Amino acid sequence: MATRDGLITTAELADILHQPDLRLFDCTTYLEPAPEGSGVPYIAVPGKATFEAGHVAGADFLDLQGEFSDPNTELRFMMPHVGQLEAAFGHHGIGPDSRVVLYSIGTPMWATRFWWMLKSLGFDGASVLDGGLDKWKAEGRPLETGPAKGYPPATFAAKPRTGFFVSKNDVLATRGDQGTVTVNALGPQFHAGLEPSRYGRPGRIPGSVNVPAATLLDPATKTFVAPAEAAARFASQGISNKRVIAYCGGGISATVDLFQLHRLGYDNLTLYDASMGEWAKDETLPIERG
Repeated sequence: MATRDGLITTAELADILHQPDLRLFDCTTYLEPAPEGSGVPYIAVPGKATFEAGHVAGADFLDLQGEFSDPNTELRFMMPHVGQLEAAFGHHGIGPDSRVVLYSIGTPMWATRFWWMLKSLGFDGASVLDGGLDKWKAEGRPLETGPAKGYPPATFAAKPRTGFFVSKNDVLATRGDQGTVTVNALGPQFHAGLEPSRYGRPGRIPGSVNVPAATLLDPATKTFVAPAEAAARFASQGISNKRVIAYCGGGISATVDLFQLHRLGYDNLTLYDASMGEWAKDETLPIERG
């Protein structure tokens, strides 16, 4: 099932739904507008309501902000300490021999975020469902309703890998480094600073190139574009045989870029976890527009 590709199709998932080692998860979060005058860019709402309205049979639900993010920062979705993640993933039944399939609704970025987190913890048995629940439903495949039944608890023993996440200081240190390219996964209007940003100052990290996550997906089917098309998009931005630092608004959509780069065989990949949620508000950090 899981290859270097990291994808699993709806047909492949249907064939393994009853396998006892399968751990299937809906990872959806919704970003609701923050109250007027609020200092936060959005309100993170777990997708439990849509999960209970319909999910792939047997699936469990993962609450990214509530269970799998650092509670000690105003920034959303930041990686917490390893112990918190070991407890949370273990609580949801992920053990060393689990076959994990991740999906989300509307966009795969919530699934790819969990895929990236698991990879960083040394777990390679996770795949992302191509097209997510949208494709599953479009094909008329059966759904289950109601709360998650969950899986029996397991022992999740992390083996953290270095280099999967970097800080603002790490990003600053790479300025002028010809062997590193910083990639912005936000839309072109935000990359250019042409529209107000909910994160703070409009613009981008200086010197970064733009490969919007949305351009790596088929808008009709929600599936990932073919590797050749993705490769062309990255190549057009000079991304070849270089270390890649990906960022976005909150460290979520950038994992779509990282996932596609992984599929293309790139290994020297990292995520600026705090992304523009931190960078745009820090007046000591440079920003570029235009």
